[in-house]
Amino acid sequence: MRKLAFPVSGGVLCAHFGHCESFVLVDMDEDSRTVKGTRTVSAPPHEPGLLPGWLAGMGVEIVIAGGMGSRARELFTERGISVITGAECLAPEALAKAYLEGSLRLGENACDH
Repeated sequence: MRKLAFPVSGGVLCAHFGHCESFVLVDMDEDSRTVKGTRTVSAPPHEPGLLPGWLAGMGVEIVIAGGMGSRARELFTERGISVITGAECLAPEALAKAYLEGSLRLGENACDH
């Protein structure tokens, strides 16, 4: 079982990772390609460098985001967390399903710093 995290605002993926309202955490079984559970947690106040450790502490292994700055990506990588950027601003459940099916559509990293 692996855990994905999606930064969310207004019920859809937030284009700017560090300014989301909450995170939807998805437990998934990649072998059976199924979602085993989800939960939403409020994001802590924005503080550069805080989120990688906070999400790692919850067992997150993969972050799917619309955009993320290079320093944040480095901090996640240092903690062994994979980062996928360029995802569309859709509901996290739809994105998790597309990820599991291998059909997740990615564009440009929506963050330019």
